[in-house]
Amino acid sequence: MPLNERDRIEILMMIGVGDRMRTQQEVCRLFHEMHPDREPVSQSTVSRIERKYRELGHVRDAPRQGRPKINENVQQDVILSALENPHCTVRQVSRDLNIGKSSVSNIFKKVKYHPYRVRLIHELAEDDFDRRTEFCEYMMDHNNQNNGFIANILFSDEATFFLNGHVNRQNTRYWSQENPHWMQEYHTQHPQKVNVWAVVVVRE
Repeated sequence: MPLNERDRIEILMMIGVGDRMRTQQEVCRLFHEMHPDREPVSQSTVSRIERKYRELGHVRDAPRQGRPKINENVQQDVILSALENPHCTVRQVSRDLNIGKSSVSNIFKKVKYHPYRVRLIHELAEDDFDRRTEFCEYMMDHNNQNNGFIANILFSDEATFFLNGHVNRQNTRYWSQENPHWMQEYHTQHPQKVNVWAVVVVRE
């Protein structure tokens, strides 16, 4: 456990003054006797405390060095950036306000702003509902004819990369304190895209 200012003053008093000064070894032993439940201090620690007092006249901790705190005006500018453009990125706000990206992230975290992702939903045509019903009936019929039919289907996933600037939920965010339930319809068939997919395998 590190020594606080009160501990250092106590060690100075144990050292004494004039012809009644104790040696560093005696100070270490006395400190341990008075605080048996604490970690013993070393002679080098006693020496540093004594030297610091002789040079500076006190044993207080030096001011901590670190990054300057972000003032209230900068915090307000960051929040206003998100209010004016909820789709802004941390990098964009950092560049516009000329502050570090970590500072922007910390401010968003402080005010409980979360980057929500857009939820993409398929655009439905008029006959999509009938086609869904037909598909369900088809699956139910095949399952009735073969109880192991569903177990023989290998389901997979796909990823679509649009080439025309269409929204990509992987790098699109909405900064808000509450979930805005942001949704956007998109066409399942679009000429300017690259589709990475895997085949659904059905074994009968």
